[in-house]
Amino acid sequence: MTASAPPPHTLSVAPMMDWTDRHCRAFHRTLTRRTLLYTEMVTTGAILHGDRERHLGFGSAEHPVALQLGGSDPAALAECARIAQDWGYDEVNLNCGCPSDRVQSGAFGACLMGTPDVVARAVEAMRGATTLPVTVKHRIGIDDLDSYDHLTRFVGTVAEAGCGTFIVHARKAWLSGLSPRENREIPPLRYEVVRQLKADFPHLTVVLNGGVPTLEAAREHLAWAAGVMIGRAAYGDPFILAAADRDVFGEKATPSTRREAVEAFLPYVAAQLEQGQPLNRMMKHTLGLFTGQPGARHWKRTLSERGHLPGAGLDVVREALAGVPDSVLDARPGVGESQAV
Repeated sequence: MTASAPPPHTLSVAPMMDWTDRHCRAFHRTLTRRTLLYTEMVTTGAILHGDRERHLGFGSAEHPVALQLGGSDPAALAECARIAQDWGYDEVNLNCGCPSDRVQSGAFGACLMGTPDVVARAVEAMRGATTLPVTVKHRIGIDDLDSYDHLTRFVGTVAEAGCGTFIVHARKAWLSGLSPRENREIPPLRYEVVRQLKADFPHLTVVLNGGVPTLEAAREHLAWAAGVMIGRAAYGDPFILAAADRDVFGEKATPSTRREAVEAFLPYVAAQLEQGQPLNRMMKHTLGLFTGQPGARHWKRTLSERGHLPGAGLDVVREALAGVPDSVLDARPGVGESQAV
């Protein structure tokens, strides 16, 4: 595998633990060719001492695809950045936003916002080890370090080390007292902070993340942001990505229908089944494909109840499709719409 040119950050799907694995990315590619995709966060220890094929393997159809790293040791991060380039990734991203206890105990993730010098040294080391773009994903603050001055000091310090792209989750994180899920919902979204950051650092690529529910909302933010990262919305209702290449990237491409997306995914599923992967591991990423549509319940119930059974194969997917009306299966997003109606 060889990496392509540096990917644009116009639209991307957020790295999400237990979600954006290679099966998820393969499915998302049936809906959008241009949207930048990310791996789940992978720790430096897992890469340096674990099964690299399991942690890093991906298909050529997933490009553009970025590897998100979790870690704080500059030497380890630099070695992982070098490995990422060898494996053919298009970008390496450092996680400075995850608030989970496990991440905190390893002194990385969101807690790194409290030590901008550490992040700067890590970025500098990573850039010295690879020609890939090195980017940082972070919050607007943590705990009581939530002033705008602290945010600009963090960004300025890391930018001086050579980072040109900052993906900013427009919420602060509470490292004690809130669970990771609560940290995605309770601290208020403050888009105005990210907008001010872009104004104060016009030479940087500032990408907005957090609470963006549709392509329409993404386009509104793109009036000022260099890019928008969609998270849970792209997982809960993946069909919002079907119009991305046309409505966000300006291509003349015809958006996929839901039927076309499933049919395009099936060869990948069949190949994974031959390698011993259970059906439900792939198809769980499609459960939201018919969100809000007739037949959605049948689709989810069939895949959920039968997809985990020994020997479950493409016949289960066909049965699930059979319960969805043709009018839903063959609908395409209209101009300016991110899902069919």
